[in-house]
Amino acid sequence: MLARFTVLLCAASFLSAADGAVVGPRLNNNQLYKWSYTTEVRVDRARGSPGGSAGYRLSSDVNMHLVWRDPSNNDDQLIQLDISNVRVEHVSHSSNKKTLIEGSTAESLFGKSKLAALTKPFMLHLKNGKAKAFYSYWTEPAVIMNIKRGVASLLQVQLHTGKVIENDVSGRCTVEYKAEKSQVTRTKILDTCKTPETGFTLHSKVLGVSKKASSVTTFTIEDGFLRSAVAEEAHSLSVNAHKSTGAKVVSRQTLALVGTEAGPLEAAGKDVPSVVKTVDAKLAAVGIIAQKVKPQCKGCPTLFEHWQSLQKLLEPNSLSKVSAPRSFLALIQSIRKASKDEILKVLKSASKTALPQAVDAVTSSQTHASLDAMLEFLNFTDAKAFVLQERFLYACGFASHPNERMLKALLDISKGKIANNDIKESMVIIMGALVRKLCLKGGCDLPTAVEVKNMILKGPESTQEESQVQMYLLALKNSMLPEAIPIFVKYAEADVGSYNTIALTSLQRYDSSQMTEEVKRTVNRVFHQNRRIYEKNVRAAAADVILSSDPSIMEVKNLLLSIGHLPHEMNKYMISKIQDILRFQMPASKTIQRAMKDMIVNNYDRFSKIGSSSSYSGFMARSADVTSTYSLDILYSGSGILRRSNMNMFGASEGAVLHGLQVAIEAQGLETLIAATPDEGEENLESFSGMSALLFDVQLRPVNFFKGYSDLMSKMFSMSGEPLNVVKGLILLSDHSEVIQLQSGLKASAEFQGGLSIDISGGMEVSLWYRESKTSVNNRGALVMSGNVTVDMGFLKTGVEVSFDTEASLDFITTVQFSEYPFLVCMQMDKATFPISEHVAKYDSLPSGKNTMTQRSKKHIVPGSEFPLHQENSNMCKKVFDSSW
Repeated sequence: MLARFTVLLCAASFLSAADGAVVGPRLNNNQLYKWSYTTEVRVDRARGSPGGSAGYRLSSDVNMHLVWRDPSNNDDQLIQLDISNVRVEHVSHSSNKKTLIEGSTAESLFGKSKLAALTKPFMLHLKNGKAKAFYSYWTEPAVIMNIKRGVASLLQVQLHTGKVIENDVSGRCTVEYKAEKSQVTRTKILDTCKTPETGFTLHSKVLGVSKKASSVTTFTIEDGFLRSAVAEEAHSLSVNAHKSTGAKVVSRQTLALVGTEAGPLEAAGKDVPSVVKTVDAKLAAVGIIAQKVKPQCKGCPTLFEHWQSLQKLLEPNSLSKVSAPRSFLALIQSIRKASKDEILKVLKSASKTALPQAVDAVTSSQTHASLDAMLEFLNFTDAKAFVLQERFLYACGFASHPNERMLKALLDISKGKIANNDIKESMVIIMGALVRKLCLKGGCDLPTAVEVKNMILKGPESTQEESQVQMYLLALKNSMLPEAIPIFVKYAEADVGSYNTIALTSLQRYDSSQMTEEVKRTVNRVFHQNRRIYEKNVRAAAADVILSSDPSIMEVKNLLLSIGHLPHEMNKYMISKIQDILRFQMPASKTIQRAMKDMIVNNYDRFSKIGSSSSYSGFMARSADVTSTYSLDILYSGSGILRRSNMNMFGASEGAVLHGLQVAIEAQGLETLIAATPDEGEENLESFSGMSALLFDVQLRPVNFFKGYSDLMSKMFSMSGEPLNVVKGLILLSDHSEVIQLQSGLKASAEFQGGLSIDISGGMEVSLWYRESKTSVNNRGALVMSGNVTVDMGFLKTGVEVSFDTEASLDFITTVQFSEYPFLVCMQMDKATFPISEHVAKYDSLPSGKNTMTQRSKKHIVPGSEFPLHQENSNMCKKVFDSSW
């Protein structure tokens, strides 16, 4: 009892609580305060139990004494701290498995020099309970200095409730204190913390990463005396579209008073800097905010060595396998650490077949070195390098966090000589996508972004060439600039059908709140042909805009009243579109239901029109994390030949929607093949068929199957049945990187990435002999999403990796038999059986290369199926296959 009383008496003034004062630890002169300190860090999958975590605990003794106090302010103090008796142990003991550090001493783990640095004294200048300066040695390793900062940060405390901004090892953060009788709780609002290290993330919520974080420190006070401080901090990250692919890091610190004894006397001096210099001239004010730690990797393979080990897995015949995107993601990580010369060595050594995939990886890395390497490697005056140039441009378009430098590089190239006109068009179209991504990050006013915006906004009026006008319109479609809406409105009524279609489909991408009365009047004029006659696919696109832009009841009524007065197949298309909206409960469904209460609008005569055209939407997958939907619109000419096929896939998560895929096939002017009469407004159309693709909200350059009657006939007689490639390559689908500064001073590195290997192709076959046509869109791909959280203590690394992967294929086939009228049309949308695998790996490693790892995996099979379309299609397919048989 006497000893306990002595401890309390000696430290009775450790905390003072004068009215209104912000105070904290107040040490007595000639006293040595002895504390026990532990800090531990655990990593695990986001939903893992503490018992299965990987991680380590560092324990030590901490001695503390007063060095100097301002005579005019008892709460202005310079405190010295000494760490000693350091121990390291694994946080999760297993009786049947030896841990990596079992039997190791602190010196064997840290190394003699690092342990000596850790046990060197350091100083903290506290004024009214807040850290004003932190003193240590510049020669110390950053990781050692950060551990010391973590100990010192636990001494900041205030005794009254309120919010303040504090500097500590985590950065400059807003902190909320809640004071009660025997304890003070400090809650750090982590998303306010400003640190020197910044990461990047994807701005798409559907493909992005969600993060939850908390940091709470509880100070226990007995009789006005600080007895302990316990800090709990947790950071959890998960992929929005697949929440089980998540990881977390949990950090805990405990500082507890053990006792006191006689200690050094207070030093003399007029201020803190002079006192520090007197005590130890080598001590320097190094700042309490954690400094960057340069990662070191002894024995790691070079980029070239890594590429050699992965090259076979990135050959074209392996792109449909999970190994391709997994290797792609691993290669990106290596490239991000490499120099320009190292990257060029890989590009120059790659085989001809693997080189396009290397271009995908290098461009997707998005570092200064990788961009410089690509710009030096590619020669845009060489028409033979078309494939590599286009892969480079597409990878730029899909970039997760593009910067102004990337946009400037494309702009400079576009001003120079480009041998291939298709590359010129792709470059301008992709620049539109980069402008949008920069604007989403708040970079709309960057000089290069402004220059590109002006170029594409003025572009359509700067040329009379049809392909050039289309190029600028597609660039504007990608940019989604509000300033582009009046341009789309103008070209929606232009004399060229391709301009109309691009303008209308672009307007459909904007939020309905941006659809002004002028826009709506224009789109309604196009649909109702108030000023001139339009092609059917243009009117169908106008109808889509009307129905997706929060239409008024009068707009819906006028649209419904037009049914029966439209071309034959368009009547059927509009009926199917209305029924699909009602069945799928789309936003316009309530307005349509109100309009259809009018019997003049809703009657048998109007809704009994026959035909082959259709519109159908359905669910591909539904889960708690993401909802995937598809839609398929088919419009035929009056003669039964395909006019437009439009397949869409969407993903919805976290209240956001991602347009994952759109493949549109258009055909026109083919009636002469079967001596049929073209529909109104389409009598003089040139024979043409082509495909346009939009992938992950990025419009790509359209491709043509044929253009002109002579081109059609030559390709018809030389048709091999082989599909035409639209998109092929590797895409960095998701990308999140950050350094999490823990209050203990340790840092956690979080890397979440998604990689997709994709092969989209399409084709059209016409047989005059069998009087049958077949169009196909084939989608093949493999997907990998992975997350890795690692804590590197310098002498020991621990981490967890979570991932899921799948391989899938989706085919859309349309068969038309025109040997008799009405034509037989069958549409099929098939999904093959595919596997989904999930993996968890926890690992520990030493700088020597010694490591341990535990892994768990599970796999399940998703059976194949044919996605349902409308019942009339099912009936028609039965007839087609029966007649073929």
